[in-house]
Amino acid sequence: MSLARALALTLVLTVRLDAQVTAIKAGRLIDTEGGTVLTNQIVLVRNGTIEAVGPSVTVPGDATVIDLSGMTVLPGLIDSHTHLADAPQGGEPRTITFKTAAANAYEAIPNAQKVLLAGFTTVRDVGVYRALTDLAMRDAIARGAFPGPRMFVAGAYVTITGGAGGMTGMAPDVQLPWDMHYGEANSPWEVRQRIRMLAGQGVDLIKVLATGAVLTHGSNKNAREFTYEELQAAVDEAKNFGLKVAAHAHGAEGIKNAVKAGVASIEHGTYLDDEGIRLMKEHGTFLVPTLDVHSCIVANPGTPADFLQHNQGMQETHFNGFRKAVQSGVKIAFGTDVPVCPMGDNGKEFAFMVQNGMTPMQAIQAATMGGAELIGVTKLVGSIKVGKSADIIAVRGDPLKDVRALEQVSFVMKEGKVYKKE
Repeated sequence: MSLARALALTLVLTVRLDAQVTAIKAGRLIDTEGGTVLTNQIVLVRNGTIEAVGPSVTVPGDATVIDLSGMTVLPGLIDSHTHLADAPQGGEPRTITFKTAAANAYEAIPNAQKVLLAGFTTVRDVGVYRALTDLAMRDAIARGAFPGPRMFVAGAYVTITGGAGGMTGMAPDVQLPWDMHYGEANSPWEVRQRIRMLAGQGVDLIKVLATGAVLTHGSNKNAREFTYEELQAAVDEAKNFGLKVAAHAHGAEGIKNAVKAGVASIEHGTYLDDEGIRLMKEHGTFLVPTLDVHSCIVANPGTPADFLQHNQGMQETHFNGFRKAVQSGVKIAFGTDVPVCPMGDNGKEFAFMVQNGMTPMQAIQAATMGGAELIGVTKLVGSIKVGKSADIIAVRGDPLKDVRALEQVSFVMKEGKVYKKE
């Protein structure tokens, strides 16, 4: 068989596979838009899109039937705070410098599959140390090079020199390559320049570091890093390109500066105070809490001693602020900060959210409709509705009774293709 004919046959087979119709029998289906549970539903999928949902949907004779009648069916989950593309090993960012950018990128490929098989069909990847590797991963997944979630990426950390998003802890005479300081900016005009560069590369969002960090050498987690004027410049310039800004912020003053400047989300929000909560409600700012990170930092034997010291005393303050935010009605989007916690363990965050004030349904909505609203893709994902992408997962048991059921996902479909079926 000639190469041309083989390629033509492959194309025909691919088209035929894509054109197949799938009918999913759902015993219990969580309606994330309505906050209810529907029973004995049929979800009809054609060409990767949900065509019909209901108890009396007619199933075509040529449809592939997937029986999930003994399971709870949900829309694909959304993790709004990940770092899949160049994850440092053992909690130490400087390990990124031990290998080439290509080696780090190849080693990150399994991260995508682990997160997808955990039920997360969409992620917002909020920064890489090796600039633009996340764009390469996003595009490779989109063209089918390897399995992974749908990615929305930031391209690089926009940070002050030596700041929370920098590769710190190196000797002062070590010259870092261009991609490890691509996002450095130290004035409003430099912030604008960096955002213009990133927008030109095709990023989906901008990530700024408004305060110090826990997992950065020489950092003060409470310190304000970008000024209010710099944050305003970031939001204004990003808006010019239709981009939202996510702000890493631990300290209370840095949180409030970022919210006043108009960022779309506060990442972590550890020292969120009452005024910060009021401002977040007033501005409609999302909180992406990443509650599980504290236990993972302590559990990781490779965590450097100064990172452990930074983390001391943070957990309860973080949990208390989150409880107040939930009670006050602040918008919440689910986020994990993997690989601080292991890739694929994303679902463990749900239990922390429920233990600290959310109902299981609220936590699920934060990982579906909440993430979709924050990213700006509610017409595409976040619920199992006609016209949306067929991103569908299923778990055994009832996550509304025990949210830990979401830690063991049994079925994963993304864009109509099944990646996991136990």
